[in-house]
Amino acid sequence: MSIDEQPAAERLRSPLWFRSATRWTQLTFTDDDPARLDVDFWLDVMRRTRSNALCLSAGGYLAFYPTRIPYHRRSRHLGDTDPFGAVVAGARALGMHVMARVDPHAVHQDAADAHPEWLARDENGEPVPHPSQPGIWWTDPISSYHREFITEVALEIVRGYDVDALFANRWEGHGRVSYAETAAREFRADTGFALPRADSPDEAWRAYTGWRARKLSELVVRWDDAVRAERGHVRFLPNRGAMLTRDLVRELVDDRYPMFVVDKQGRWGTEPSWTPGRIGKRSRGLFPERPIVLITSVGPESHQLRWKDAVSSPQELTSWIVDGFAHGALPWFTKFKAECFDTRWVEPIAAAMRLHELCEPVLSRLTPTAEVVILDSPRSNGLNPWAAHSGRTTAHEDGFYQALVEARIPFEYLADEALSAERLAGVRVLVVPAGADLDAQQRQVVTDFVAAGGGVVAAFDATVTVNGDGRREIGLGPLFGVRMTDDVRGSLKNTYLSLAQEHPIRVGYEGAQRIVGGTHVLGIEVAAEAADEVTVPMRFVPDYPDLPMEELYPRGGPESPAVVARTHPGGGRTVYAAFNLGEIYWEALQADHAQLIAQSVRWALGSDPGQVRVEGSGLVDVAVRRGERELAVALVNLTEPMAMRGQARAVLPLTDQQVLMRVPEGVDTVRVRHLVAGSEQRVATGDDGCVRLPVDRLELLEVVHLTW
Repeated sequence: MSIDEQPAAERLRSPLWFRSATRWTQLTFTDDDPARLDVDFWLDVMRRTRSNALCLSAGGYLAFYPTRIPYHRRSRHLGDTDPFGAVVAGARALGMHVMARVDPHAVHQDAADAHPEWLARDENGEPVPHPSQPGIWWTDPISSYHREFITEVALEIVRGYDVDALFANRWEGHGRVSYAETAAREFRADTGFALPRADSPDEAWRAYTGWRARKLSELVVRWDDAVRAERGHVRFLPNRGAMLTRDLVRELVDDRYPMFVVDKQGRWGTEPSWTPGRIGKRSRGLFPERPIVLITSVGPESHQLRWKDAVSSPQELTSWIVDGFAHGALPWFTKFKAECFDTRWVEPIAAAMRLHELCEPVLSRLTPTAEVVILDSPRSNGLNPWAAHSGRTTAHEDGFYQALVEARIPFEYLADEALSAERLAGVRVLVVPAGADLDAQQRQVVTDFVAAGGGVVAAFDATVTVNGDGRREIGLGPLFGVRMTDDVRGSLKNTYLSLAQEHPIRVGYEGAQRIVGGTHVLGIEVAAEAADEVTVPMRFVPDYPDLPMEELYPRGGPESPAVVARTHPGGGRTVYAAFNLGEIYWEALQADHAQLIAQSVRWALGSDPGQVRVEGSGLVDVAVRRGERELAVALVNLTEPMAMRGQARAVLPLTDQQVLMRVPEGVDTVRVRHLVAGSEQRVATGDDGCVRLPVDRLELLEVVHLTW
């Protein structure tokens, strides 16, 4: 029996409870909250936001229930109350799932004095003080504090309260090596090295990165085993970032994460408005079947600035949540402090959650799909275990992502670890922005994909490898029909691309002899054996000085190929750009580069324009889902003044949008529903096998649902 077939009461305590936990409220208590907590207010918020799951502060740094564990400090205002238990009982009465939050990252002075072995240590062996709060000390995740004390806390919560899971925040340490005695002893025993310091050899750092990942993974297993032994359906799910399990030991922890909670609470600085959608896609690219939940703070987020009691603009809150769930990242909002100094967040959060509730019956049963995928290849040099945890993307990827959103080309992600013929089934174009370090087996998968008619669009050092004699080469060069003649040069100025041979990629540049080039380039040549199949739509103009102004002129004509397009005998098409196309588009936002990316992908798709097209003006993020005899297209309107920086302040409604969908042969009419607008009609199929569906007005979201 599936989770959907079980009675509601059984679903709440089922091992598959996470499948029906789709809209989350998180309340993070502060020390003074027990004296001010308005339980009825928060239960009303849960009703208004249609929440079916709750994450609530329980213990760790501070206990918000009457704990009996020594050095598990109770809130000073707890008295004889139990705020955790009161809110848990209220949420359960509403039929909600419950997750208990524990924070193991710091302890108070009394615990530090009694258990100095719990503390993180600096290079001099001194305890690491908390930077924000005097008298507080960072804990060491390798110590008995995490292994034993937090396990004891988790068991006390599971034994005393009706919860489905535990959630650990800031559980991985203070972001640097801890030189505590226990960690030093265990690291030497396991690796033979002393803990690495700033001047340590690379071998010690590589050993530490792998060792740390294993220790944290063993901690995940320990916590999860403990709570599951107590109550079979309960899980312990420590916080994750965009890297999911990549910075842990996946063979240890993959089965410990039936769902992922990604802590990316809002936009930082110049992050674009489509960031939450990418989080959903990236997770699905590695774990397509596992639910992912995206945490959204009700207040502004920044790497440097902290206003945890503030409130974001209404448009930012709704847009962030909606773009996330349109691409599969389920909504979870978090409020720090139960007392509200500003309630302007409630209705925007409720509006976004109501939209999810409205669309969920359709979106949840259909499978996200796209004929274009971006290969997800996060880099790590192995020497900084915290770099991978950030999950930050490169400008190469950002530029391709932005260009495809602008072009309204639906696309998904595919993790390079999951690259296989099976995962490429139904895909027509694979996009490799840069830096994919593919091994021989992965390169063969891509080669076979093209031989079967697939397309590849790649740029810059995508698939560059080191051969047996130490020379760098383009790993997929034989597929693209090129050889590397010169390694990367740059940073360059005054680089241009001459429009060379006629080709569909060049359409749209009428009136130009050349367009802007990149700042980093590779030298390539067309391989003789591929010459008959290759076209060179663009060549590099030799770069020249930018000062003095009198020296600003080209010294020669077009030279080596810059963009190479190849049509393969089996019908597959490949495009390779020998410069930092995605990166320079992201940094300079030159329209010609966006057009080059979009035109390359469209040409690689072949003569068939694809199953779904969305026409009209404005910045619209498109998501497609498919089922048996049905299709849904979500349109998220990101057209707003701050789409590329800061908080959204006004989403600008769009008119005259049109969705074109190709339906199976023999289908002459389809039933169409606009889920948000609430309209329904039957539409005839055109002679070209497509239905044309106008969207007269697009506010923030519309989901066009077809069945036949």
